[in-house]
Amino acid sequence: MTDAALAPAPVLDQEAKTEFPIPANVFAEKVVSVKHYTDRLFKFRITRPSSFRFRSGEFVMIGLPNAEKPVFRAYSIASPSWDEELEFFSIKVQDGPLTEHLQKIQPGDTVLMRKKPTGTLVNDALIPGRRLYMFSTGTGVAPFASLIRDPETYEKFEEVILTQTCREVNELTYAKELVEEVKNDPLVGEFAAGKLRLHTAATREPYPCRERITTLIENGKLFEDLGVPKLDSAIDRGMICGSMEMINDTKAILEKHGLEEGSNAAPSTFVVERAFVG
Repeated sequence: MTDAALAPAPVLDQEAKTEFPIPANVFAEKVVSVKHYTDRLFKFRITRPSSFRFRSGEFVMIGLPNAEKPVFRAYSIASPSWDEELEFFSIKVQDGPLTEHLQKIQPGDTVLMRKKPTGTLVNDALIPGRRLYMFSTGTGVAPFASLIRDPETYEKFEEVILTQTCREVNELTYAKELVEEVKNDPLVGEFAAGKLRLHTAATREPYPCRERITTLIENGKLFEDLGVPKLDSAIDRGMICGSMEMINDTKAILEKHGLEEGSNAAPSTFVVERAFVG
């Protein structure tokens, strides 16, 4: 058999139907399902390469076979490391180099994925503690969608608190559905029972909580709502994922309470992720 016969077959651009070869050193995976939540948010699942390994909370570079040199963007993997498929939660940007096209994918279409996952929102980057806070805005909830479905998270922490702040109420649907699914999941449900909690806020519509997460931490309302003590660096751990402004503001507050930023190389009491989708 010739090398040409072994090479990946060209893939049609899903919109223009133009043939482009699959770049070297990437996976070409099929879309399994797509669900649109709002005019700005959707999730999709793709097949998982048998050789692909990652830690829950990591991200990978995603693209489409619609150009000679496809655009790739960082996407947190929303499914846990044990899942047979890969899930992603995405924004829709009308003129986004990638998301303008990605939001139109259908089951059976091809998605490109680079082979190396990475990221700091992993259990290994935190030192042991009692309570884990996952602070997110918008699609920043994606890596936490992975972590709250991983038994290791509940083995490491006695309480796991996922927070999400969005502009509109319907943008909170993904996280709400996810938490309910986790609690009823035959594999993870018994681990999450009594440990996993969700706190949500919508800043631009009527909702029980309409304040930003930074305000909720500083005025103490977050802890009042949850019935837990205020941040304590001796027992509390944090993960932050959202806009750069949200990350910087939340990071500053955690540091003010004595928490220190960690990494894969030097685990500590909180970590942040700076990979964004555009």
